[in-house]
Amino acid sequence: MSSNLQPETFQKVVLAYSGGLDTSVIIPWLKEHYGNCEVIAVAANVGQGDGELKGNDQVRFELSIKAFAPNMPIIAPWRFWELNSREKEIAYAEAHNVPLKINRETNYSKDKNLWHLSHEGLDLEDPKNEPNLDKILELGVTPEKAPDTPTYITLAFEKGVPVALDGEKMDCLSLICKLNELGGKNGIGIVDMVENRLVGMKSRGVYETPGGTILYHAHQCLEEICLDKETQHYKMQMSIKFGELVYNGQWFTPLREAMSAFVEKTQEPVTGWVKL
Repeated sequence: MSSNLQPETFQKVVLAYSGGLDTSVIIPWLKEHYGNCEVIAVAANVGQGDGELKGNDQVRFELSIKAFAPNMPIIAPWRFWELNSREKEIAYAEAHNVPLKINRETNYSKDKNLWHLSHEGLDLEDPKNEPNLDKILELGVTPEKAPDTPTYITLAFEKGVPVALDGEKMDCLSLICKLNELGGKNGIGIVDMVENRLVGMKSRGVYETPGGTILYHAHQCLEEICLDKETQHYKMQMSIKFGELVYNGQWFTPLREAMSAFVEKTQEPVTGWVKL
């Protein structure tokens, strides 16, 4: 949204609320700049667990909303507002008596969902700094603190979908939660990377994806056996484009739907079990 929308245009604003710094500050900011409008904070359960609210992404929210309600006005303050740093946001929060769980010294930006947990900011913004993983990690431990004896698991798939762990039938939610636990204990799924953001910036972060890393590897091992060469190689090429579409918020597009249909077809023979 551009910044020229007039305050009197809005009587009610629905805010995608995560409870983090940005969305906590946005509540009083919206009231201040849009005629003391009613702000309805909406939070969704994306598997982040009890005790905390999920992070959000303005681009993915906006594109998804536009797919279903193309005429709905969208306010995206981060693109034009004066609070263009976390330091300024904290100062605004303090001036407006907005309670925060963070401060300037413990200001890691974290987003957690069922699939992973990301950590950004503070010392991580300088790429020469080694991350203090003992301080950062929440879902698991470093490889140095993992057991010296291996943990063995067996994952079963039916047409590419994980259906059982160690012989026990599980729905996908329960299975990923269990793999997060097992992967975390064994120091699996820790990545330190510089991310190329859709909006043109680079962001260094530490990511924890224990269960997803195990699941992805097991599925890949099974595909290597079950898929013919041409299908497997072409699917590997498509995966880059598919990942870009999802990352860029283009889930509700004809191309993504067509690519998903291709993937579903490739999974017909991907049935079996993998021991890791």
